[in-house]
Amino acid sequence: MLSDSDFEAWCSQLKLSKITRTLVSQIRTSEPVRRVGGGRSNVCGQYPSHKMGKTIQFESHKVELPAIEAYEADKEVLEYYDQPIQLEIEFKSSKGRLIRCKHVPDFLVLRQTNVVLEEWKTEKKLEELAQKQPHHYYLDDNGHWQNPPAERSAETYGISYQLRLDHEINWVEYRNRQFLKGYRDGSYSVDKALEANLIDKVTGSPGITVAQLLQSIHTASQDDINALIAKGAVYTDQRAVSLTEPNKVQLYQNLETAEAFQLAPPWQPLDTLQAFGLDITTPLTWDGKPVTIAHAGGTTIVLRNDDGLVELTHTELDRLLQRRAIVALENPLQHSSSKFWEEFLQASPDDLRIANDRYRILEGYLQGKPLDSSVVSSRTLRRWHRQFKAAQQICNWGYVGLLPHHNAKGNHLSRVSKDAWEFIDQIIDDHYETLQQKGKMAVYGILLREWEHSRRPDLCPSHVTFYRYLKQRDQYRQTKKRKGAKAAYQKAAFYWELKQSTPSHGDRVFEICHIDHTELDIELVCSRTGELLGRPWATILLDAFSRRVLAIYLSFDSPSYRACMMVLRICVQRYERFPETIVVDHGAEFDSIYFETLLATFNCTKKQRPPAHPRFGSVIERFFGTANTQFLHNLRGNTQITKQIRQVTRKNSPKSQAVWNLGELYDHFCQYTYDIYDQLRHPALGQSPRAAFAAGMSNSGSRPQQRVMNDSIFQVLTLPSTSKGTARVQANRGICVNYLSYWAIDDCFLNPNVEGTDVPVRYDPFDMSIVFAYVNKAWVRCVSEYHALFQGRSVKEIKAASAELRKQAQLQNQQVPLRAKTIATYLASTEVSEATQLQRLKDLATKDVQAQLQSNVQPADIADRHPLTHEFEEVTNSDQPSRPKITTAVKIDIEHIQPYANEELWR
Repeated sequence: MLSDSDFEAWCSQLKLSKITRTLVSQIRTSEPVRRVGGGRSNVCGQYPSHKMGKTIQFESHKVELPAIEAYEADKEVLEYYDQPIQLEIEFKSSKGRLIRCKHVPDFLVLRQTNVVLEEWKTEKKLEELAQKQPHHYYLDDNGHWQNPPAERSAETYGISYQLRLDHEINWVEYRNRQFLKGYRDGSYSVDKALEANLIDKVTGSPGITVAQLLQSIHTASQDDINALIAKGAVYTDQRAVSLTEPNKVQLYQNLETAEAFQLAPPWQPLDTLQAFGLDITTPLTWDGKPVTIAHAGGTTIVLRNDDGLVELTHTELDRLLQRRAIVALENPLQHSSSKFWEEFLQASPDDLRIANDRYRILEGYLQGKPLDSSVVSSRTLRRWHRQFKAAQQICNWGYVGLLPHHNAKGNHLSRVSKDAWEFIDQIIDDHYETLQQKGKMAVYGILLREWEHSRRPDLCPSHVTFYRYLKQRDQYRQTKKRKGAKAAYQKAAFYWELKQSTPSHGDRVFEICHIDHTELDIELVCSRTGELLGRPWATILLDAFSRRVLAIYLSFDSPSYRACMMVLRICVQRYERFPETIVVDHGAEFDSIYFETLLATFNCTKKQRPPAHPRFGSVIERFFGTANTQFLHNLRGNTQITKQIRQVTRKNSPKSQAVWNLGELYDHFCQYTYDIYDQLRHPALGQSPRAAFAAGMSNSGSRPQQRVMNDSIFQVLTLPSTSKGTARVQANRGICVNYLSYWAIDDCFLNPNVEGTDVPVRYDPFDMSIVFAYVNKAWVRCVSEYHALFQGRSVKEIKAASAELRKQAQLQNQQVPLRAKTIATYLASTEVSEATQLQRLKDLATKDVQAQLQSNVQPADIADRHPLTHEFEEVTNSDQPSRPKITTAVKIDIEHIQPYANEELWR
């Protein structure tokens, strides 16, 4: 970001007016005017910007998020701000009525040469808006989209306004930016000798592919090449080929060398091709057009014709030469008339079978074979021959002339007039497609009554025709009007992405991960008392690229920030990596400042899928179903029978069958997920998640510079804070967090420079006997004045006890201040309510899960069992060189972590 002096110099350079300077200054120091929430099908979220030093909102991950990535990479962009200002606009509707409304552009962009408000939209959306609001959006004579009302409003501030379209986004370049994001900061260092060797190889072999470079220099890894590309030591056109395809990515010494090879490629002589064993003595044709060999090198051969270049491998060209007689002919399907081609596509299997039989008989007749008159008459045969010749002359493919065209026979005109169908549509709209959900027979009776009252001259269609017509109407629209949008979601058309865009599941592991919660289909009991505790909640972190489950956490608490914290802790504990993008739903726990701050600390982008649209999280929703059918439904106490609630008896009730406790279930669930499911063949991948994970690490690099240490600092960073974020240090009392007093174990609160100051604080939601305070550039452990009574007590248990004490005070019409001593005495007494006791048992069960987490992975041996080293070497070839130990880690600047804003975190 610009400093104040740099900003003033920039304003003077552009000669901005006073009103423009005031507006831009206000935007730079203010929060966005609104918080984006996405739409029915938009994936919104927040992007951690390095250039801006804060998170930037985006309303669509297909339009605005790529725009943010482009701003980040563009050196001309100095600053940019999301949702910067509300513009007052006015325009006339299509009916001539004056409309006044507010419009919020997506970004205010400060460039070296100008300042502009930019609004990003898809061209399809603009075409729809232009039809509804022709005076708001329109396409000018130069093919540029305009928004005159917003442009006029922006001009009053001396700022230009511009509409940006989705077709400006180069999706290959966007994917490559994502691919190289972890290398651009220079945290990964390449050995100097190896770097020189790689650059010399690329300089001596311009156009060498990444795969060929790795094969020629065995000591190099994919990480080394990624780092060289990121810092510009070698060049490749990142707008042309995705870096995830090493066989196609060509490397050059610099941009000028690449342009020279594109403008004037060194054609290889023909005798070199003969060395490959290819016959080139006769001319080649491609789609009926002559081609010449433009370039041959590496593993591909480039052919040139009038339409451009065609790149083939040696094997593909060899097959082309072997089929020279076929290739030389024009493809009849491509050059036939559209009429005959449509007839062929519309032909049924029976029509094709009849045409095949006719072709075999006609072929024998033309070859002079004797004809059996009992099969077909000579007159019919002459008719087939005539039809075959006619089709051959018209479209160069006589076969289509033999199709029987049964679908064109008969009377296809409707007996019901157009006016009658409009009358029926009106009855359906008014009576059937409503939230009353009237039956078909009842609506047909209304149709008969209204038909008679209107005295229509034609006959009313039968109930069979009416029912058939109901099924032919748009089922999504019909279900939505009868049952609502959520019920109609199952009938919505599946979204097929036909253009190249960012992959839905990423290009590599840890690029896109999903977090979601589900209540497991099993009843559990307490391991200490045998008391029924209910159904547990599972929080899952899943890698979208490999479908591998990265972390699992079980507890009896409903979804909250505590579950999110624990699942991310487990991920770092097992892999020492933090996800780059996390996809979540619109749960309250994902919207908290605590969760967003944690993601921003580790440069993680948050994407929120549209509400009530589970298809956007299909990868993790599928795992929930698989885990239920393969694991949970085979355990005693599962809740399958509750789907038929009338069949439940006291004997077969899941509550009476419950025998599992939370610790045992977590242990076996982890074994199933991390060992069994991880090695099962996934139908969408064609391989197991473990193999896909290892292949992804091999193709994209292990990225050791993105390692996150599972140390005490990370543990503190994953703890929540209070709504204020800080606590005041008081003399002789310490700090007060959640109405409880704490004192620093090193007595740093006695320091006169610390006393009376506000210090950032964090607390452990599972143990309220301790909190952490950031004093003198270090996190200090603070203990409660009633440490022994609060030890092991969760924040939920203390909340339950506090609520019970308030309730007792209200019943007695007393004003009892809730102090630490009062709460501690109540928790230690025998008068604790049943709800508090039940919460205590649930917390003890959760402690068993956390104890397993601590015993399963020890900090001393995590590097030896790290999936990026140990499992990777098991899957790949054993003759590959061993990889160096991971020693780098993500650097966290504690001083620049901002406290939370005023937002309720008790969820």
